[in-house]
Parts: sequence; C-alpha cells; structure tokens
Amino acid sequence: MNTDVGLSARLDRISTDGRYLIVPMDHGITLGPVTGLVDIESTIDGITRGGADAVLTHKGTAPRVHPNKNGKGYIVHVNGSTDIGPDENDKRLTGTVEDALRVGADAVSFHINVGSDYEPDQMTQLADLCSRAADFGVPVLAMSYARGPGIDEQDPEALAHAVRLAEEVGADVVKTAYSGDVESFGRVVEATRLPVVIAGGSRGTDRETVEMVRGTMDAGAAGVSMGRSIFQHENPEAITRAVSAVIHDDADVDTALERAGLGIEA
Repeated sequence: MNTDVGLSARLDRISTDGRYLIVPMDHGITLGPVTGLVDIESTIDGITRGGADAVLTHKGTAPRVHPNKNGKGYIVHVNGSTDIGPDENDKRLTGTVEDALRVGADAVSFHINVGSDYEPDQMTQLADLCSRAADFGVPVLAMSYARGPGIDEQDPEALAHAVRLAEEVGADVVKTAYSGDVESFGRVVEATRLPVVIAGGSRGTDRETVEMVRGTMDAGAAGVSMGRSIFQHENPEAITRAVSAVIHDDADVDTALERAGLGIEA
C-alpha cells in the first residue's frame, strides 16, 4: 500500500495550497473550560467560516467538532498536561494514531519541550508516533518549543534547534514560537525543510496579532497554528478572516484588518 498518497491527501485537508491556518483548541486539558471552549461548537463554526483550514482538539471532543467544522480539516492532539499540576512541561500521552483515526482525524499532533527535563522521553514518544503515523499515511504536526531551565523561549538559535529536531525524528509539519522579528525567524525557517507554523501565544491586540502573522509569512513560514489569539477573541470569525487574508491572500496588515471589519483598532 502506498501511504504517500494518503499522507499527501491528508496534508491537503489541513492546508490550502501549502499554507496552513490551524486553530488549536486542545487547551481544555491545560487551562480548563476557558472562554471560547465552553461553547466550542459555536467557536469551531465561526473560525472555519472565517477561513481556518483545520481545527485541533483532543480525541474526546471529536463528537463536538465534526458537525461544526464546515468541511475543514481535523487534527487530534495526543499529549497534554495541566497548569495546576506539578509541572506543565511534563506532557503525557493522551492518545494514539489509531485513536485519532477512529474519531475521524486527518492528522495528529504532539507537543515536545526541547531543553526541558522531559525532552528525552518526549523525543522518544514523538519519534515513535512519527513511525506509527507513517504506517497509515497520517501527517504529524510536531509542536516543538524551546522550553526549559535557562532557555530563552524566543531565542532563534534554540527555536532553530527545536524545529530541526522535529524534522530529524520524522514529523511532517512543525510548530514553534515566533522569535519576534522577520530576520531572526527567517533563520528558524531555514533550519528545516518542513513547513513551519507559529504559535499565537496569549492574546494581544488585533493589530499585534496580524502584524505577527505578517512577519511570520515574510520570514518564509507556511502559516500559523494559533489558539487563544483566535478562539478567545470576542469575534473569532472576524480575527480568523484577518489572519486568513494574510496567509492565503498575502494581504498587508491594514487590508487584512479592514476586510475583517477590524480596521478601526489602532
């Protein structure tokens, strides 16, 4: 069986022409039922109407995803931790490739904190996940962050190491933090041949969010995997539309905000 065909088909389901606008909503394990996730059905409906290519959750919320994702892609996240536990960096397995396929996923994702005390176990688990996913032609999104004692989480050299690790163990797409500017993030993108997408982090202003996306794309990245900046927005559909304008239509910041009806904000 040619699993490359399946891999290519599934990558197409979570992207548009090689560009990615993914909205992760796996935060219910980490943060609990925060704003945007209580009524996750309405949030998913809005962001997929706004132009998201795919949404991402843990396997248990799959029944709430499928009726509301408007034909867009679905990624199942397979490890996690809570912010009230002993160490949030200690991500533990919550699912398998087979679990993800059973609930209708197009891809799986896994979080690794490169530089943390848990890096060795997480690296082994990610490598094993990539091997198993390859058996089924399922793409792996590696959420590969530079996090640990004494590590600057926006240091481009550390981020470059993190994204290269993801490629070395067999991932298909890699997500990491934004280093803060186009030039330095360009060095991160150049460290791997994988499509690189950035995390959004905690919410900023609409303009700050869209400026970060614009800088990311100017650095040669393939898109974003942006959670709280989108699903906790008072209008998730509108901010998704602005981000989509940058990623999919190469819009500048002002045009993207205006198209989404967010142009009034300074």
